[in-house]
Amino acid sequence: MILLKLGFTPGLIIFDKDGTLIDFDAMWSGWMWALGRRLEANSGLPLATALYEAMGVDPISGRVSADGRLAATPMAILRGLTAEVLRGCGLSPEATESALAASWHIPDPVALARPLADLNTLFGVLRGARIKIAIATTDDRTPTEATLVGLGVAGLVDVLLCADDGVPVKPAPHMVWAACRATGVQPAQSVVVGDTVADMQMGRAAGAGLVIGVLSGVGNEAALKPHADWILASVEELLP
Repeated sequence: MILLKLGFTPGLIIFDKDGTLIDFDAMWSGWMWALGRRLEANSGLPLATALYEAMGVDPISGRVSADGRLAATPMAILRGLTAEVLRGCGLSPEATESALAASWHIPDPVALARPLADLNTLFGVLRGARIKIAIATTDDRTPTEATLVGLGVAGLVDVLLCADDGVPVKPAPHMVWAACRATGVQPAQSVVVGDTVADMQMGRAAGAGLVIGVLSGVGNEAALKPHADWILASVEELLP
């Protein structure tokens, strides 16, 4: 296991979800395209490109920018940002709410969840080494729980922290602290693993013992390296 190679045996590993444990683009890029099409149909305006730009999505490739809003923003805030785009395109407040009500939906948390490693094996190995497991995500709790159940790993996760739990979200350190309190592990004995700069900053601010960036999501090595202790291609490299 890479952690042992680094000479560090943690008591807790805190994983991001999208882009770290599951494929970010499979879950979110398709949803953004679908939302744009629905909003155009329900508003009668060609506004999809403006929406993609506001969210940090390339209108040609569909790739999500690492510093774009879609990369690490709670759903409630994304909905508000979408409303701003609609009003900016000329819709009245009433027409904006009507178009949103007819168009807004969440990604299918089960059908679109593509794991980036054998998570049953990964989590099983960590639990076998008496390392507790937490997930800290800017997604909401209901879809996140459905994703974990669908992947068959819900029972292997000790702590789940989500955007609508009332805990300040990344890059604030509070999710790490909450996971540590829940598991009885000191922050210095925890590891944070994520694919965005916000994940890295959260770990640093919380005093995590190790901060690991993965290149399987929206972040690239140039962006993550200044903030991370270690860069991995994916969480699969945590396996022996």
